[in-house]
Amino acid sequence: MTNLNSTPSAERIHIGIFGRRNAGKSSLINTVTGQNLAIVSDYKGTTTDPVYKAMELLPLGPITLIDTPGIDDEGELGAQRVQQAYKVLQKCDLALLVLDAATAITAEDKKLWQTLTERNIPSLLILNKADKLSEMQQALVTLEALKLTKNCLLVSAENGFNIDKLKENMASLKPQEKAQLLAEDLFQPLDTVILVTPIDESAPKGRLILPQQLIIRNILDNRGITLVVQPQELAQALLKLTEPPRLIITDSQVFGQVSRIVPPHIPLTSFSILMARYKGSLAQAVKAVRVLDTLKDGDKVLISEGCTHHRQCQDIGTVKMPGWVRNYCQCEPEFVFSSGGDFPEDLTPYKLIIHCGACMLNEKAMQHRNKSAQQQNVPMTNYGIAIAYMHGILQRSVAPLPEIAKLLQPKLQ
Repeated sequence: MTNLNSTPSAERIHIGIFGRRNAGKSSLINTVTGQNLAIVSDYKGTTTDPVYKAMELLPLGPITLIDTPGIDDEGELGAQRVQQAYKVLQKCDLALLVLDAATAITAEDKKLWQTLTERNIPSLLILNKADKLSEMQQALVTLEALKLTKNCLLVSAENGFNIDKLKENMASLKPQEKAQLLAEDLFQPLDTVILVTPIDESAPKGRLILPQQLIIRNILDNRGITLVVQPQELAQALLKLTEPPRLIITDSQVFGQVSRIVPPHIPLTSFSILMARYKGSLAQAVKAVRVLDTLKDGDKVLISEGCTHHRQCQDIGTVKMPGWVRNYCQCEPEFVFSSGGDFPEDLTPYKLIIHCGACMLNEKAMQHRNKSAQQQNVPMTNYGIAIAYMHGILQRSVAPLPEIAKLLQPKLQ
């Protein structure tokens, strides 16, 4: 089981390490971290798939380092590996392009650097293996690199030259933390917040899922009082309270059941809705949900999840959501499913995308998916919004969020 004291992957700074084969990417990772995390070999193409390593690295803090295949790999299989390396860019908060300082800057290097620039990913150009060059050669290769960017640095993974400076430069490019609201603006200190968390066959054994963990911690950090119940205990829990809770947050899949129990004067929303706001995708999800009213037989609907959990017989993504959609629109759309990092590049075949709350995706990855959908004019909503809409309670479920509630027309509910 994951250490509950560790920082969740989605909350870590994702740092991608890119470069040609044998540029010393894996060696650099080992030297920067002071650990033998990556396999090192003189044989080209030792790293064949992106490898993710979560750790604490000062002065950056909690990070995920991503070692990628060489961008100059060859052949049909090599082309797939290069594609996988580029795909990592979707989730990078920071990128290092590692070059062998003894070789010239190639077309592959320039292409990747241009892509990093176009995507506004903070990046460093690392001239590795400086220990193999004379001072004159180091000066010449630095001048050549400066034609591409001023963010370049000579290092040696072999003897540690400039590694501390590299860490400092990485920290200076660290994205500024945004004031992202989870639930802390929805209650006051000592207010009671009830969390409704069904424990069924799809719930992980022995632990709560990440959105529930994050919101419990968020409430505790802001001095709220948390009461966690299952749906069948909610009515009794409300009766036991001497005053109404300030807010109820429910798992989206029991939205309908919970809304019938909770009196109208008590604010109600869902984990999925709050996570979508936290990731910056909620407004887009609310605007897109009306497409459900236009679905017809044969329309393609992509149901996408950011994690790769084990599917259960009553899985929300592959079983419950399609059932709710069929029942609501009284038609038979064609459902397509994706999970984890497997998100289609071409979204044009889809009439609608219904995405999970994205608790396992970092903000950068979710922004990429939102932007991709917008650029291809494909509406993308999320689980919580779609379920609330289909149960006729969307207006109520976003009422605690005035900036989102105003997006809804009165006729919507």
